[in-house]
Amino acid sequence: RCKNLSVSFWNSYWMLPSDVCGMNCFWEAAFRYDYMKTHPSEKMHLAVVACGERLEETVTMLRSAIIFSIKPLHFHIFAEDQLHESFKDILDEFPYEGRVNYTLYPITFPSESAAEWKKLFKPCASQRLFLPLILKNVDSLLYVDTDILFLRPVDDIWSFLGKFNSTQIAAMAPEHEEPRIGWYNRFARHPYYGVTGINSGVMLMNMTRIRRKYFKNDMTPVRLRWGEILMPLLKKYKLNITWGDQDLLNVMFFHNPESLYVFPCQWNYRPDHCIYGSNCRAAEEEGIFILHGNRGVYHDDKQPTFRAVYEAIKNYSFGDDLVHSLLQPLEQELQKTTHTYCGRVYKVFIKQLTKSIRDLYARRSKG
Repeated sequence: RCKNLSVSFWNSYWMLPSDVCGMNCFWEAAFRYDYMKTHPSEKMHLAVVACGERLEETVTMLRSAIIFSIKPLHFHIFAEDQLHESFKDILDEFPYEGRVNYTLYPITFPSESAAEWKKLFKPCASQRLFLPLILKNVDSLLYVDTDILFLRPVDDIWSFLGKFNSTQIAAMAPEHEEPRIGWYNRFARHPYYGVTGINSGVMLMNMTRIRRKYFKNDMTPVRLRWGEILMPLLKKYKLNITWGDQDLLNVMFFHNPESLYVFPCQWNYRPDHCIYGSNCRAAEEEGIFILHGNRGVYHDDKQPTFRAVYEAIKNYSFGDDLVHSLLQPLEQELQKTTHTYCGRVYKVFIKQLTKSIRDLYARRSKG
């Protein structure tokens, strides 16, 4: 991880900091951009599942993905039928024809158990479990919840695919950094990965490997493939799970820990990382890379720092100057939130965003 990262904010944002990062940061950045250079035409696939009142939130997430990303993006949007026309009307107006494509899909579950899967946890959330079986021609995929915001290029998390060892099939972040406030280690009634479990709101998948793998499990001595293991898992644990499909993924990777790549907390930064005091050290050092506004914090007044970032990206118009139309107004709003724990560390919310904007303008100046 980057060490001693010093980023100047918009008042001096053209000035390069004197101590941007140490050697760890240098080699990690070098790896990521080397991966991009050796995969120049690779299209990044991003999937999201939208049901109910999630249209605006999903569109805002997609906008954040577009703003900074370098390689072409293909969005796989799974949505209830009544949302399809609205998605099409909005996305067809995005001014990035050729660089951004999308496909709309209906919500699809196995017919014999569709009702059970659809009502598991939040409506349609368990759709993500079936993506490797539905998107059979997609090799790799980044799944995100609708309440995700990208504060740096999607390319950077996509490049983690090149860091997987021979056994790893997916990547996620820990559910908690601090065990004293962890949910799984205090309350779970089922197996879970690691010390504090994993959060599936940001899930990078090598789907070819997922489809090929035979998974160890606690239901039979025989290893089962992805499509074979889901329903038996649900039947065994449905009375013991609280967070639906995320709990099932925790059970799965508890038995197959060698299959998971764990990325740091700033790639899935949630209110739990600051609501009781800052506990994501990587974000303190480098800034937030991906913001996850779970528990509806983009739409109420409980966490105004999260809502401010959401509103800033939602209201940004493609093509406007990012410094004056996004970064400056956002910092002014964040300064009003210092009465909250998350507001006290508001600079972590714009540290990486500042760098992403500067990098984007640098790429444009080079053509």
